[in-house]
Amino acid sequence: MSYTAMYRRFRPTRFEEVKGQDAIVTTLKNQIKADRIGHAYLFCGTRGTGKTSIAKLFARSVNCEHPVDGSPCGECPACRAIASGSSMNVIEIDAASNNGVDNIREIVDEVSYSPAEGKFKVYIIDEVHMLSTGAFNALLKTLEEPPSYVIFILATTEVNKIPVTILSRCQRYDFKRLTVEQIEERMREALAEAGEDLQIEDKALRFIAKSADGAMRDAWSLLDQCLAFHFGQLLTYDKVLDVLGAVDTAVYSTLLRCVLNRDVPGCIRLLEEIVLQGRDLGQFVSDFTWYLRNLLLVKTSGDDSEEVIDISSENLARLKEEAQMAQTDAIMRYIRNFSELSGRIRYAGQKRILIEMSLIRLCRPEMETKEDALLDRIRKLEQTIEKIESGAIAVASVPPVAMTPEKKAELPKAIPEDVTQIVSNWPRIVGNASQPMKSYLNRGKLSLAGDNRLLLVLEDGIASDYFTKEPSNRELLEAMLSDFVGKNVEVEVRAVKSEQEFESSYVDLTQVIHMDIEME
Repeated sequence: MSYTAMYRRFRPTRFEEVKGQDAIVTTLKNQIKADRIGHAYLFCGTRGTGKTSIAKLFARSVNCEHPVDGSPCGECPACRAIASGSSMNVIEIDAASNNGVDNIREIVDEVSYSPAEGKFKVYIIDEVHMLSTGAFNALLKTLEEPPSYVIFILATTEVNKIPVTILSRCQRYDFKRLTVEQIEERMREALAEAGEDLQIEDKALRFIAKSADGAMRDAWSLLDQCLAFHFGQLLTYDKVLDVLGAVDTAVYSTLLRCVLNRDVPGCIRLLEEIVLQGRDLGQFVSDFTWYLRNLLLVKTSGDDSEEVIDISSENLARLKEEAQMAQTDAIMRYIRNFSELSGRIRYAGQKRILIEMSLIRLCRPEMETKEDALLDRIRKLEQTIEKIESGAIAVASVPPVAMTPEKKAELPKAIPEDVTQIVSNWPRIVGNASQPMKSYLNRGKLSLAGDNRLLLVLEDGIASDYFTKEPSNRELLEAMLSDFVGKNVEVEVRAVKSEQEFESSYVDLTQVIHMDIEME
């Protein structure tokens, strides 16, 4: 007989075996016991939280000949037929591959035929959000008023993509992620009931439950993978780390201490070791962010930290020690950086380089300008000053530098009349220019060059290149100015890197000429 995956073998056969969805289970059981069964249900939630399992359980319960407290008996012909997948009363449809109008019309046609045996025909449509608009419209009327013997169960991970017209016709149930304890408890119970004598360390099983991220199916798949790699051996914590490409918690502690000591080479060496071990870098970033989260909770919750986070006493003691070494705002900055990195690294081609850049930013807060980084920079300066005052750092004496007065640009002895006329009417001249020349002239400054020629000073870059690298643009400006004053005007264009360079090297004619006019 072929091997069956664990998540299929250990599907719940009774409502009592379902973990983490107590409110949903209680509601459905009460509906079955009171014979108040609805005609359409919508199960929504993240992957592996039990949507399909509960849908199949519900289908078995409503057709069971002898239900026990709302759960299927598992012994009657209807229960056995549905469990084996041979029942004609339960129809499972994958909307991802059957999402057209014709597929839904087939269902609508089949609905008119009553079940040959049993009470209800149950249609389970998985990933229903994948249906096309036409398929949804074809389903509307049947979903609203199906025959009394038909039940629709729609399952989806993206409820936001389902039309409101469908939502209003269904009873909606939101499935929650399972906790680490619920996943671990269910795995232990299922393995014990099945008589599976598997040698698994408690620490290893708990790590698998944590890695599942709230999805029961993921937990079974991870356990299946680990057992296949170490078949017939004791499954230890270290072996699970090897199979899943994860990193031991002690490595995160070492990395954090390197960051707190601003030891960039130490961080890079540690990352190098992780890469050489073949660990998954995306998982590494997520786990280190989680480690920082635990550190923040220990830092802020004080003596109540044991109730807030669930880790071993050894790891908790280490976190408490590190909490004394780091400030709250610094930890929050680390979490912000790695949370942002976690979103970018998923699709990055060079994951290692992104992580190295983030680690360097953590060690060098002066590279950032955000508020939490400024606090870290101030703290770093204070620590440096304390070391200087205590004599831990020797400060070399620097000889005094003679301050030379800044040389100011000399005023011209006389300004030609045509230049004065141009400067006085500069805003009007610029206003008549076309784009992009108009934008560049607005940023320019007017001064005098040799032989009392008009000098246009622009910021080094696109603005200056527009006139210097394209002589035709400068000639067009000269022609425009010549037409305005009625004389031949030559313009020289120069570039400066900053406002300070202009003020120290050139005279701003607009200020001089405006001053002369005001004095008159």
